[in-house]
Amino acid sequence: MENKRGHVLAVPYPVQGHITPIHQFCKRLTSKGLKTTLALTTFIFNSIIPDPSGPVSIAIISDGYDDHGFDSSGSIHDYLKNFITFGSKTIADIIRKHQTSDNPITCVVYDAFMPWALDIAREFGLAATPFFTQSCAVNYVYYLSYINHGSVKLPIEELPFLELQDLPSFLSVSGSYPAYFEMVLQQFTNFEKADFILVNTFQELEIHEKELLSNVCPVLTIGPTIPSMYIDQRIKSDTGYDLNLFDSKDTAFCTSWLNTRPQGSVVYVAFGSIAKLNNVQMEELASAVSNFSFMWVVRDSEEAKLPSRFLETVDKDKSLVLKWSPQLEVLSNKAIGCFLTHCGWNSTMEALTFGVPMVAMPQWTDQPMDAKYIQDVWKAGVRVKINNESGIAKREDIEFSIKEVMEGEKSDEMKENAKKWRNLAVKSLNEGGSTDINIDKFVSNVQRK
Repeated sequence: MENKRGHVLAVPYPVQGHITPIHQFCKRLTSKGLKTTLALTTFIFNSIIPDPSGPVSIAIISDGYDDHGFDSSGSIHDYLKNFITFGSKTIADIIRKHQTSDNPITCVVYDAFMPWALDIAREFGLAATPFFTQSCAVNYVYYLSYINHGSVKLPIEELPFLELQDLPSFLSVSGSYPAYFEMVLQQFTNFEKADFILVNTFQELEIHEKELLSNVCPVLTIGPTIPSMYIDQRIKSDTGYDLNLFDSKDTAFCTSWLNTRPQGSVVYVAFGSIAKLNNVQMEELASAVSNFSFMWVVRDSEEAKLPSRFLETVDKDKSLVLKWSPQLEVLSNKAIGCFLTHCGWNSTMEALTFGVPMVAMPQWTDQPMDAKYIQDVWKAGVRVKINNESGIAKREDIEFSIKEVMEGEKSDEMKENAKKWRNLAVKSLNEGGSTDINIDKFVSNVQRK
């Protein structure tokens, strides 16, 4: 019976924002009785040093840059080319190694940025399923762009409320980041051959968009991929994100500091692990948040952009500037009144799951579209106005947006909507919920293979 249990090999694109949701999905699968193995590149593995006793097994693959990872690749084009060469071989080696074991691999779940992994799975007669780390809405717009050779004509008939500034930046700013744009379009080169399409969202959040995507591929919404302790509490061992590339030593300090602040009083400011603001934008942002009690995550690489003496003048009793924060613990704390965010999909999902209203300051890729949905579709926040001439969000507009969410005329409505999405997220993961049913469907399929 053991070899009928099913064994999933999960292969994320090797950056934090893609590793975390696939790893969390593996935990869900493990709780449903599947064996799961997460494939990390040598560089990522050495950076994290995972706990070998965790519920998800770890295997090591190569992207061709084992010593220093992406930073030593020269360009995204070179990196992706080598990742295909070295990744294909080492993934095949893992599958081959398990063929004679009690639990041979029966399915490969791969990041949608890596469509070549489907071909490897098929060589061994395995099920193959891409994992999309962005919303159904964004994926649908990218799909339209893919079938229209890299462009999208507005208005989009099925999503007529989208304007140019709402589209992913690859489409709204022609010619920007061509290698990355090619990568997101390549997600659709062979997706019609996959058994399912997994999307890190929940059905109730994107009913119309999920239906649009389902018309072209077999979609299973399997999110939110938040640790179970914070949401449905069905997996007692799933208490947090276990594979962190960033320092987590400030967890206890963050929580204890927030516990001293009044309920709903703190503006949490974080722009993820990749976004880079220029010096002018950092100054405008610093001036705006100084009028509130805030917790601001400023990475080492961004600290020099802060205004002169800003750190020395921060009132440590009222506000904090940190290099890293435990975002789950922060967003789940009652002291947080709103989340000033770059609208990366993981951060957006976390805020919605915790019922925290947002101030949206999108930077690039899918973030402008996420911001559009936050403000106008889910009505759980406000998008900061951008100066058309400078492309900068001015301090007065940032401050205005924060006040709108914290205490404005529609503040109560936004907070209620945020709570509504939290309740629906919990419902989707509970037994018989939309996500729970979809995960069961996936598990049954993998077990049959």
